[in-house]
Amino acid sequence: MIERLPLRASAPAAPYAEFLAALRAAGFAGEIRSDYASRTVLATDNSIYQRQPQAAVFPAHAQDVQTVTRLLAEPAHRDIALTARGGGTGTNGQSLTDGIVMDLSRNMNRILEINAEERWVRVQAGVVKDQLNAALKPHGLFFAPELSTSNRATIGGMINTDASGQGSCTYGKTRDHVLAIDFVLLGGERLHSQPLNAHELDAACAQGGRAGQVYRTARRIADTQAELIAAKFPPLNRCLTGYDLAHLREEDSRFNLNSVLCGAEGSLGCIVEAKLNVLPIPKYSVLVNVRYAAFMDALRDARALLALKPLSIETVDSKVLLLAMQDFSWSSVAEYFPGDAQQPTLGINIIEFSGDDAAAVDRQVQEFIAHLQGDAGVRRLGHTLAVDEAAVKRVYAMRKRAVGLLGNVQGEARPQPFVEDTAVPPENLAEFIAEFRALLDSHGLQYGMFGHVDAGVLHVRPLLDMKDPRQAALVRPVSNGVAELTQRYGGLLWGEHGKGVRSEYAPAFFGELYPALQQLKSAFDPHNQFNPGKIATPAEARTLLLKVDGVPLRGEHDRQIDERVWQSFGAAMHCNGNGACYNFDPDDAMCPSWKATRERVHSPKGRASLLREWLRLQGAAGVDVLQAAAARPAFVKGLAARWRNSRAAARGEADFSHEVYAAMSGCLACKSCAGQCPVKVNVPDFRARFLELYHQRYLRPLRDYLIGSLEQTMPWMARLPAVYNGLMGAGWVRRLLQKHIGMVDSPLLSQFDLQAVLTRWKVRPAQAQALQALGKEQRQRSVVIVQDTFTRYFDPQPLAALIELASRLGFQVWLAPLNPNGKPLHVQGFLGAFAQAAIRNARELSALAACDIALVGLDPAMTLTYRQEYQKVPGIGEVPRVALPQEWLIDVLPETAPAPDAPRFTLMPHCTESTNAPDSSQQWVQVFARRGLKLRAQAVGCCGMSGTYGHEARNLETSKKIYAQSWERQLPVEGPADIALATGYSCRSQVKRLSERQLRHPLQALLEQLRAPA
Repeated sequence: MIERLPLRASAPAAPYAEFLAALRAAGFAGEIRSDYASRTVLATDNSIYQRQPQAAVFPAHAQDVQTVTRLLAEPAHRDIALTARGGGTGTNGQSLTDGIVMDLSRNMNRILEINAEERWVRVQAGVVKDQLNAALKPHGLFFAPELSTSNRATIGGMINTDASGQGSCTYGKTRDHVLAIDFVLLGGERLHSQPLNAHELDAACAQGGRAGQVYRTARRIADTQAELIAAKFPPLNRCLTGYDLAHLREEDSRFNLNSVLCGAEGSLGCIVEAKLNVLPIPKYSVLVNVRYAAFMDALRDARALLALKPLSIETVDSKVLLLAMQDFSWSSVAEYFPGDAQQPTLGINIIEFSGDDAAAVDRQVQEFIAHLQGDAGVRRLGHTLAVDEAAVKRVYAMRKRAVGLLGNVQGEARPQPFVEDTAVPPENLAEFIAEFRALLDSHGLQYGMFGHVDAGVLHVRPLLDMKDPRQAALVRPVSNGVAELTQRYGGLLWGEHGKGVRSEYAPAFFGELYPALQQLKSAFDPHNQFNPGKIATPAEARTLLLKVDGVPLRGEHDRQIDERVWQSFGAAMHCNGNGACYNFDPDDAMCPSWKATRERVHSPKGRASLLREWLRLQGAAGVDVLQAAAARPAFVKGLAARWRNSRAAARGEADFSHEVYAAMSGCLACKSCAGQCPVKVNVPDFRARFLELYHQRYLRPLRDYLIGSLEQTMPWMARLPAVYNGLMGAGWVRRLLQKHIGMVDSPLLSQFDLQAVLTRWKVRPAQAQALQALGKEQRQRSVVIVQDTFTRYFDPQPLAALIELASRLGFQVWLAPLNPNGKPLHVQGFLGAFAQAAIRNARELSALAACDIALVGLDPAMTLTYRQEYQKVPGIGEVPRVALPQEWLIDVLPETAPAPDAPRFTLMPHCTESTNAPDSSQQWVQVFARRGLKLRAQAVGCCGMSGTYGHEARNLETSKKIYAQSWERQLPVEGPADIALATGYSCRSQVKRLSERQLRHPLQALLEQLRAPA
């Protein structure tokens, strides 16, 4: 049995507890969290570091931020450290602190104003870049700095790191598009920072308070240190970020404090709003994708290709490319990167040309291709073109996933980000990288590379097992070597992702100019309270700059987990904090619970972090969780102890396991993370394992048993459908279920006469003996339909449609026995019962599959269980492939001429299907096209039902919110011109419940067309 984890020593230290109490008393309107779960999730980002904060605050508005900073300035609270946080995807610990985290993303995420005519916007700090660009797209505008993390990076975070990425040679960095910043200084004073002329600067310097002191200090540094500044700041596209003194004076002589605030990493105060310049979206873009036999050829060629003035050049090495080929997104871009077994591709350059004049862009592309064909400077393997907007987006989506994909390298040594954003003059890049690789080779390290070669930036991530102290110790010599190397080549160690923990190299880089940075820091933050240890510290500060090997590493915690346990939990342990699960896009499946709650504990990254810490603490308490799981005591055994433990929990007895349970319970088990996470973190898998262990110590609610046993009980209930429906439809029964069981809106049994369909189409029971007796031709014209309980009893019309459709196509339909699939058992963590059901079902299906007849399932979530959850059951043997309907139909459905008067259909895909069988939507499009029908696959998120999740009372409001975020918006208006279809039983149930519409399955639309007279 697992141990209780009281964590008595985990409460905030006394000074922080006093500060939080004062904050509540001061009228702070946002949320204040000091629970261990919230702090654990905020202890990591996308870096190698782990710093446990004392607490987290989530301001509701700018006035809350002022309240925090006003209290911070009081003498009683001068030992309090505060660090602002946005998307939390930093690679160098920028937003990690052992003080208080102030998360501006949860509540302060509104787009305040769009002025399309003057091309500017005003936004709160927590707005996500892709969120902003989605709002700007109808105006034909976009916010230019491009990031691989654009679907979760906040504007505040982009400003604080002066972020840039692909296309920066054309579009510049974030600071190039910042018109004004609304900034909160220590003491609560608001500073509206924008370029000032001489008169305005005089007025700003003359004012009292901290703002005046800041302006006076900045002007004095700019005036007295001009020559030294010019000497120390390299003339790079990726010019120095963080206290950028070189751009305090603009070319028109205006004074712009934004150059200091952009890239300051929250070390000077807090950004609450920003006014940004936005640009017209180019009307036409073409990507030229060039393949090389050697990565260094790609680098050297990029230098020559720059002379042809493309918008950007992105480079990817073979390690990243091979990982991309294993990713769910590869099928959408494979045509642009054809493989050759005889000559493998070891590097690619993605070159973009864009503009408003398509003919001019095409001429530029043709000139570029002519250069490729006539130049023999390097060996190229070939090139392809991605021309339309959709194609360009697909290729860039693959490139954006590169950083996350590197985290999915197999083995314990994983690519680590600590020297991965060096910038050197582009003309020096090839020679610099050659020495960089020699440095890593000297330590026996492998690595992955990708980046923006047009800007001289290449992301290099050495592979290290940070659990191994000897490998972790290499962070110091490698960092020192790369820092020296970049300076020697006239570049920067921190060309794109900020300084963070690497700030220790700032004094050596700035030399005699570093005291000026200290003076500026002191003017803003004299007591070193804002993100201390980053970029610069006041000269008199007790806290020094952080060191790359002086901050707690994640590996130090991870190595405390038993290696057997670590290996057993697999991908969950390797979550690297890339944050792909924080995806803003409501029409993307991952992650619905995060999108609805904005609680980071309710994200795959959050849940993986909690599980890792929980396993560490259980191990420290002497628990072997693998042994505990294998024990699987009988229900009666330990019942009294579980009752006592549950009573203690109800009385408020602390246990970190309860916090982990709350996070796991919020998971919809939709498996979008399993398909979309670059590292393949599978929350439903480890959630089920956690629930099994948790309920060895604590009682299960009756609801779990009802859900887990549905597949066993429904066949019996279906024998008396009128009685069942009468009871379940009665108001008093529904109230009883909601109040005492925790279930709502339970579906009623269908009155559809499926037996008549079986009889009409002469459907036969699938038995191995009968199938084996068939001849070869009979087998080729047979199909076995694998039923599931939910479509059989609650929504059998799609099953009837599949039977009739197959029969009309000339197939003999065989119906597999209705055995429990086991998915509800797995979702609730009844893993012993699930294994029994899976082994029994797999054995029967294997006997049918041995007859060489196709097995076809109907519901995506149930069918994909055979490919995923079944595969992990010990001793299950070979599990036969059960095809989804479209996977079977695409091979057997004959083609017909287009139907001239046919309506247009819109597919609303099931989230589990679209993320774990990524070709599924396109397969449906192809199936419909074979029958001359037009089907459009709508990008849509989760519907919020996800099996029984939406039927649990505790999840009802979240389920409704998830539905409203995407499905409710994207559902086509009901009418004959555009007919919505849905493959998922859960999805159809949710639409019926919340929109009072009955969607059909695509099979029903196909059948209707097949029935129609010629």
